Formats: sequence, C-alpha cells, structure tokens
Amino acid sequence: MTDDKKLDFAFAALAHPARRAMLARLAQGEATVKELAEPFDVSMPAISKHLRVLEEARLIERSRNAQFRPCRLNPEPLESIANWTDQYRHIWEVRFEAMEKLLSEIKDLNDE
Repeated sequence: MTDDKKLDFAFAALAHPARRAMLARLAQGEATVKELAEPFDVSMPAISKHLRVLEEARLIERSRNAQFRPCRLNPEPLESIANWTDQYRHIWEVRFEAMEKLLSEIKDLNDE
C-alpha cells in the first residue's frame, strides 16, 4: 500500500469523533472493546465497525488474551500524519504572525 493510500485510510478513520475518542483513550494504554464502548450509547456491532475502521487504518492493533481482545494504539500512522501536516507549518506560522501583528496594531489604536 502506498504512503498516500495509508494517509487516506488514517484521515478517513479520524473523521469520526467516536474513533478519535477511542484513540484518545488508547493513548492512555491498552483497553478492551468493552472499555472502549463504555462512553458511547451505540450498539456493540457499531463499536466493532469503528474498531475495524481503526484497525484497517493501522491506527490500532488487537491481540488475543484468553477470551479478550485488548486494543492498543499504533503510533506509526499518527507520526505519518504529523509529518504530512508539518510540511504546512510555515503557512500557519506566517498567518499567525500576521494575525498577531494586526491584533497588536488594533490594540495600539485602541490605547491611543
């Protein structure tokens, strides 16, 4: 699978707030499917579908531990996303600097 395709899967997986919340939980450590499902008022099949999307995007990994299938975060795709977005950092910095300058000028005008 190409790097672009991997990014496509990761961004698509991150598009849903429930999946982002699950990743946030997994950033704290391993969790069972039941633990990941607790905050959501949806069916277990819906939770399983979300987990499948995260797994297909390689954002999570599941292992077997007796009858449990604990999930854990796979940071590699997140690092790829960070690297991709970092190439646009200079654009943000220029815009934030321009905004800071404008706000400073407005403040100076108001202080006069």
